[in-house]
Amino acid sequence: MGETVGYELDEGIATITIDDGKVNAFSIDALTALHGALDRAESDDAVVVLTGREGCFTAGFDLKVFAGGEVEQILRMLNLGATLAERVMGFPTPVLIASSGHAVAAGAFLLLAADVRIGTDGDYRTGLNEVAIGLAVPRFVIEIASRRLHPGHFPRAVIDAAIYTPAEAVAVGYYDAVVPPGELRAHSLAEAARLAQLDRAAYAETKSRARSQALEAIRAAIEGELSADGLAGARPPL
Repeated sequence: MGETVGYELDEGIATITIDDGKVNAFSIDALTALHGALDRAESDDAVVVLTGREGCFTAGFDLKVFAGGEVEQILRMLNLGATLAERVMGFPTPVLIASSGHAVAAGAFLLLAADVRIGTDGDYRTGLNEVAIGLAVPRFVIEIASRRLHPGHFPRAVIDAAIYTPAEAVAVGYYDAVVPPGELRAHSLAEAARLAQLDRAAYAETKSRARSQALEAIRAAIEGELSADGLAGARPPL
């Protein structure tokens, strides 16, 4: 899959690992490789475990692309990231994120799109930090967050840009569970094996029925915002 994104298939479970040696930035190349890995997992009819390097799941979009100022490249990266979250949310087989550390900005909204989210305990940050750095949270992210974050925590998490420890992030709705350091892989594979026992056709149809309206709203938000006209006069999301 390339140097940044790895793919390993074992007994119906596809482990997709992103590791750029730094903060696992969602560059155009990394996002393209992640889409390719999902293509492969779909072809393999596999349950997906998506994880990162030790200490960091991902810190979000690649800031160098924004700094370059090329609108075409910025839009390409944003669309790849947004459609990655959209795709994960509607993926026909279960998608489990095993978050190996920090999950901020685009990393946080990808968490919210997954079916099962398991975090690692430690001195890590999780959250949507857009407002804190002067950005409006995109509508497609709000659509995803409104369906996964616990309602009582939604205003602080999204509007107030709160950042959480892994344990706090469970209560808020970013994670389903947090496990001790060193146990993430074992817990994630055990849960993936359980999910792999579910009937694939019934799972895909039920997931489609449960999320069709949400996915329609997310698609409309992506098409409305992530264009040259949609970005005009606004700073892009990270």
